[in-house]
Amino acid sequence: MSKRKSGLDVSGIILLDKRLGVSSNQALQEVRRLFNANKAGHTGSLDPLATGLLPLCFGEATKVSALMLDDDKRYQVTIKLGVMTDTGDSEGQIVAEMPVPDFSEAQLLDCLQHFTGEIDQVPPMYSALKHQGKKLYELAREGKTVDRPARRITIYAIELLAFDSQQISLDVRCSKGTYIRSLAEDIGHYLGSCGTVTALRRTASGQFNLADAFTIEQLREMDLATLYASRLAVDLPLSHIPAVSVNDDQVTSIKQGQQIKLNSTELGTVRIYSQQCFLGLGEMLINGKLAPKKLFHLDNQAH
Repeated sequence: MSKRKSGLDVSGIILLDKRLGVSSNQALQEVRRLFNANKAGHTGSLDPLATGLLPLCFGEATKVSALMLDDDKRYQVTIKLGVMTDTGDSEGQIVAEMPVPDFSEAQLLDCLQHFTGEIDQVPPMYSALKHQGKKLYELAREGKTVDRPARRITIYAIELLAFDSQQISLDVRCSKGTYIRSLAEDIGHYLGSCGTVTALRRTASGQFNLADAFTIEQLREMDLATLYASRLAVDLPLSHIPAVSVNDDQVTSIKQGQQIKLNSTELGTVRIYSQQCFLGLGEMLINGKLAPKKLFHLDNQAH
């Protein structure tokens, strides 16, 4: 017998400003309990050391969470020079300490330029990537180290915010798959020393910005109506995809998974709407037909 749902079918996106010291899943469950939501997921985890923007998807919004993982990110990071840890941040055990050579601002800017653009980056051992079916951080906790192939990432820009002889603060805009802990270590090595992350804050993810996020304390203080109003629409992350409209008769066919003839100049993936209500994603075929691909059931959605 299937387990009966005890929560609510709540759909929408909440932008959370994750606090220091909790995992992304802990933060998700705290907000999930506020909504008593049946289904929830986050998009791109933040380490307990990291704070900042964590988009949370509820109900039907979990269907777009995988697409949001591909979004570009923006971080503010503080790097302590002369120290290296097993995790790449200050939560780990110190494995090396090195003197920090004197460097000028010009030398530091040259270093940052070296890591701007498309670069190859070796992921850290303390990551959720898998090696022969086992997560790297599980191997790392067993004291094991394995070779990790470098991955091509893009650092769009690195802005120097502040620095002294012992630490550097940066604003980094990067592609998916970028590990700021690895970047910190690489910058430390390039300067002739080593480095580890002591503070990390995500300020943007795709089209979403930290300025629009809520802390858990703010969410807890909201009454139920305000809490529900804080949700963003499920289709918001899909706004870059062209949209088409269908009439009431065509809605029935779409919901039955049938292709319909549609007068549209679009080709490829499209968003489908009926009277401004989002139905899902489809594909406009070269023969002028619309084929439904991923439908959404949004009786209780954010508007």
